[in-house]
Amino acid sequence: MTTPLADPHAGQPVLRLGPRPEAARLSAILIHGRGASAEDILALAHEFATDDVAYLAPQAAGSTWYPYSFLAPLSQNEPWLTSALGVVGGLVQTLGAQGVPANRVAILGFSQGACLTLEFAARNPRRYAAVIGLSGGLIGPPGTPRVYPGSLDATPVFLGCSDVDAHVPVERVRESAAVLRTMKAIVDERIYRGMGHTVNSDEIAAVRALLRAPA
Repeated sequence: MTTPLADPHAGQPVLRLGPRPEAARLSAILIHGRGASAEDILALAHEFATDDVAYLAPQAAGSTWYPYSFLAPLSQNEPWLTSALGVVGGLVQTLGAQGVPANRVAILGFSQGACLTLEFAARNPRRYAAVIGLSGGLIGPPGTPRVYPGSLDATPVFLGCSDVDAHVPVERVRESAAVLRTMKAIVDERIYRGMGHTVNSDEIAAVRALLRAPA
């Protein structure tokens, strides 16, 4: 069956690891990067060593959440961006229906997945267990208005990125941190010198601490 262009990510699989969400202390949605897969990002969960967390990793159609850079005009990445945001929102809604409120849901993404994670949280503000963007920032070209109504209500937010990332300008990471702070998030922003586009051990330790923190 062909997926309608209006919702290109509809019907894609969601991989799972760990206990059932309703039996877990915490649920975490893991969002992969461009050209990667749900399997790839789910493998990162083993680094966090948390056996009481239910992990959910959605798969993007064609392994890409949206076709152009996250710095491109928003309209160029439609309808893929709206469809991708809908995937994350659908998982949060499904978890809620299973008795897992947003304050027991962490959302984590790497690269393109980090951009999607941060944009979703900004557009859908509430108290989450954690919001984690590894090598990413809010979506849109420079000068995009950042008027997001609502509050993140002291949600812990972790932003980690290199100062020389070829895909993510450090200025966008800092802008994203500032915007999320105005939305009442508690932001831990860490810029790593010369790291490149990857995840390091300090970021893994920071995420592990967030996932182990009391919900």
